[in-house]
Amino acid sequence: MSIRLLALAALLLCPALFARAAPVESPVILVVGDSLSAAYGIRVEQGWVALLQTRLKTQGYGHRVVNASSSGETTGGALARLPRALERHRPAVVIIELGGNDGLRGLPIADVRRNFDALISLSLATGAKVLLVGMRIPPNYGPAYAKSFDDLYGDLAREHRLPLVPFFLDGIALDDALMQDDGLHPNAAAQPRLLDMVWPRLQPLLGR
Repeated sequence: MSIRLLALAALLLCPALFARAAPVESPVILVVGDSLSAAYGIRVEQGWVALLQTRLKTQGYGHRVVNASSSGETTGGALARLPRALERHRPAVVIIELGGNDGLRGLPIADVRRNFDALISLSLATGAKVLLVGMRIPPNYGPAYAKSFDDLYGDLAREHRLPLVPFFLDGIALDDALMQDDGLHPNAAAQPRLLDMVWPRLQPLLGR
């Protein structure tokens, strides 16, 4: 038998050689958020999303973080962009950090809920796990609206059986030392705290 035939026979008998040659892609964590996740007013590398990538690496996770967040983003705007992001990145985990801009604009709760339902359903349909990050709005929008907005996240988490960060800015929003001068956006010092809010709910979704 010729050398060429021997080589071909070896390849046919050892399919594992092909598997080893195939590149292994890192699982993706897709962050779909607004200015709180887009590092508004600070350097990108200071933001909690960048800090998440560092923590994943130092703790031995092979995940790659893709930040699809945009300042001023609403649930409706994110919904328009999400299908393309899901198709392009095929994430293992989707973190949805949205709603603040919807609430500040006083958008109807029913519309916001419908957008969230679609965002969550589209993500789950791809096989991704979803982490929902909650937000609250100031009481001057009226107690009824503020309560409905706050309840929205818990209702969605129960309906879709998702892990939930109840309030992303808990312990931060009222601390001037952790907020930028606009009173709306956390500063660089607050970013590790934001990551610590997300991490306990995110880590169980990662596997090894």
